[in-house]
Amino acid sequence: MTTNSEFKAWRVEEQDGEYVGAEKSLSTADLPDGDVLIRVSHSSLNYKDALSASGNKGVTRSFPHTPGIDAAGEVVDSATGKPSNGSPVIVTGYDLGMNTDGGFGEYIRVPAAWCVPMPEGWNARTAMIYGTAGLTAGLCVQKLLTMGAKPEQGKVAVSGASGAVGSVAVELLARLGFDVVAISGKADHADDLKALGAKEVVGRETLAEEKKPLVKPAFANAVDTVGGGPLAELLKQIKPGGSVSCCGLVAGPGLQTTVLPFILRGVNLLGVDSVEIPLPEKESVWKKFAGEWACPKTEASARDIGRGELDGALKAFLKGESAGKIVLDHSKSEATPTEKLE
Repeated sequence: MTTNSEFKAWRVEEQDGEYVGAEKSLSTADLPDGDVLIRVSHSSLNYKDALSASGNKGVTRSFPHTPGIDAAGEVVDSATGKPSNGSPVIVTGYDLGMNTDGGFGEYIRVPAAWCVPMPEGWNARTAMIYGTAGLTAGLCVQKLLTMGAKPEQGKVAVSGASGAVGSVAVELLARLGFDVVAISGKADHADDLKALGAKEVVGRETLAEEKKPLVKPAFANAVDTVGGGPLAELLKQIKPGGSVSCCGLVAGPGLQTTVLPFILRGVNLLGVDSVEIPLPEKESVWKKFAGEWACPKTEASARDIGRGELDGALKAFLKGESAGKIVLDHSKSEATPTEKLE
């Protein structure tokens, strides 16, 4: 019954050398092959979606394309029977929204192995408040805990604290009892970060380039969401035996450092991948966020938008002007006319 269902999607196309996103009308028959057809009610906005929408070929190879690396909704047709029809699911990571049409459309078709059951007590909107950003923050914190991080060891830093990953990490660490130092280049968001639980909010100058290979230790552990030079400087400030969970590259993919933090202080650099990790690891973190790791302040501050507001919201990501969690709600009224895709 869903083979040729028509639906709406925010579709990016190349027009005269530029990449333009607009609402289109598609058919489920146009979706890629897969085991599970899902009616998407909500998605979550991410930096990677902004890159895809801008035509970044490192993220999306071919266009037209529907971005949206996160999706939550209801299974309407399952070839394998698992997940079953009618069951609520979350899909994040893998190839969704990159080269497989993503959550900015009202339907997606994906492999069954990409689907995580919706945790008990959650709905699609709540899941997408967290999305890949929340999942990544949770994985970062989990790695620190696995390495033995404890509140009594001292302050824990979060770089890029105003961003989607950083803000969740701030609230989660604070709820777990850590003294959080939020590092952000957005001074006007200091009050918001303190409301999330940060004990201190400092500027980017905290991670300004220092020629010395090591400086006085300031943090027991850290979550780094920016990479590049700031990460190199952060490593110099970690106490002996401390750890840094690394998950971002907005400051660049390069890392110019020395081995001294590692061989003189025993610092641990922990890579965090939220895309290709096994499904049980994702499910474990989702269940924690639905339970003891719940971040009520993040949930309360999330902002909902419709498809017609995606263009401006994604461009704000690229300009570094986005903060907090933004959820795409497909039920919101259209702000732009629907255009039939030929």
